[in-house]
Amino acid sequence: MALIFGEPGLGKTKTSLWWIANNDGIFIRTKKLMTGRWLLEEIVAELGEQPARRVSELFRQAQDQLLERPRPIFVDEADYLTHDVRVLETLRDLHDVTGVPVIFIGMDHADKKLARYKHLFDRFSEIVKFNPLTEHDIRMIADQLCDVRLSDDAIQHIATQANRFRRVMVWLYRAEAVAKANSLKEV
Repeated sequence: MALIFGEPGLGKTKTSLWWIANNDGIFIRTKKLMTGRWLLEEIVAELGEQPARRVSELFRQAQDQLLERPRPIFVDEADYLTHDVRVLETLRDLHDVTGVPVIFIGMDHADKKLARYKHLFDRFSEIVKFNPLTEHDIRMIADQLCDVRLSDDAIQHIATQANRFRRVMVWLYRAEAVAKANSLKEV
């Protein structure tokens, strides 16, 4: 099991979705009012099956599918699950029975919220905190994702305005629009 956490907009979800798109995993976005049953229904549906009616059957469906074809489960907005230990225990049980990785994705204080559940927290083999982007990070992102070359001054300007992936992407889109409107090869 693992935990990825950090402030909103740093790219935790996008990174997880990218990994899933290039590998074989499932993604569950939890909801504030999610129960254990609702969580199992979502997992079973993501595994490609019609969810059963009874909770015991739902668990068995998820277990059987994961044993037959093991895949990591990414659980986004994991902070929402800390209100009900039974929901967290359901994920721990699935991990224990199937051996599949379960990766929790949470906000800035998810580590502290989940640390209250020692039997779960002790299973995290990796805890990764996403931090705000540096100028170096922004340069790497721009070089890979932006359709126009950005000068060092442009990178510095973006760094003063945005240090989260989501906001940096807005600036990259703006740079591309300026370049296109003015026929520029570099902004």
